[in-house]
Amino acid sequence: MKITLCALALLLLPSLTFAQGVRLKDLANFEGVRANDLVGYGLVVGLDGTGDGLRNSPFTEDIMSNILERLGVNVTGEQFRAKNVAAVIVTGELQPFARAGSRIDVTVSAIGDASSLRGGTLVMTPLNAADGQIYAVAQGSIIAGGVVAEGEAARVVQGVPTAGSIPSGAIVEREVAFEFGQMDKLTLALKSPDFSTAFRVERAINTAVGASIATMTDSGTVTLDLDAADRRSPSHLLAQIENLRIEPDTLARVVVDQRSGTIVISENVRVSRVAVSKGNLTLTVQEQPIVVQPNPFAEGETVVVPRSTAQIGNAPAVSLAEVPGSTTLSDVITGLNALGITPNDLIDILKTIKAAGALHADFIVM
Repeated sequence: MKITLCALALLLLPSLTFAQGVRLKDLANFEGVRANDLVGYGLVVGLDGTGDGLRNSPFTEDIMSNILERLGVNVTGEQFRAKNVAAVIVTGELQPFARAGSRIDVTVSAIGDASSLRGGTLVMTPLNAADGQIYAVAQGSIIAGGVVAEGEAARVVQGVPTAGSIPSGAIVEREVAFEFGQMDKLTLALKSPDFSTAFRVERAINTAVGASIATMTDSGTVTLDLDAADRRSPSHLLAQIENLRIEPDTLARVVVDQRSGTIVISENVRVSRVAVSKGNLTLTVQEQPIVVQPNPFAEGETVVVPRSTAQIGNAPAVSLAEVPGSTTLSDVITGLNALGITPNDLIDILKTIKAAGALHADFIVM
């Protein structure tokens, strides 16, 4: 049994319905409950000759001099030619409500001409937030997944050896000042704003709590009045409502990727009455030159006489006669797949139906 890619996708779509609903925590972000990005500039040591060339990366020499001087080593006027160190940028994410002493994961990326960070160790690196304050300190052995193999005339690289990670490699030193427990109002921001979804969120919260504490402000915002929630703390209230199952409403949308031939169709896409005809035009041009030579001992020269043939052929057109109104696009594509339409041809047909005004959905081409 042969099933095209589009037909297989349509067979899988019905199983992805929201019959059971989606948890509120997956539909909305809670005000104040957010992470903060951290970044730092550090040094990796212990590399096996794969570090920065200090002539090409002078900033590596500067940071190495600063670290050694802080450790009590006088390096004034000295010139380094080490190949086992590399300057790196260290990034991490401070999770919400992270307390001092907890650990977070960090990512280490080379910024010089180092060829690999495998086997290296990150020296103590402060991590700053957007306000310039230090919130964590990173240090540890780097896990790099890439591999480099090279000889005198060839070099092979698999993966990205110039970037790696340190699981639990940073210790939180400063907490984000945020008094979540003292809030009297809380805002829920929907990840995909929609009036119908926001109304369902408001109704579900008020039903679960038994009081009118939720108010839909706009299509993407629902405000919670914590004073009307029987004096519950914000944490207890969120724990009660974050697992509520809500069925979100989505826009009718068709998304296509012409490079891979992928087509994704939302549930509410509809097609009006329309007829579609698809034909293939084939143009064939052949060159068959003929060489003409003079008779023996005759005066003349050999010439090439061009001879060309051109043909235009039409393959049998694929027609879809009079699609009835209010037909789902899934039914249309299923019928086209049964006729052997390729994904690329299917994308062209969908664009044409949209241009004719018969496809009632947002058409997005990636």
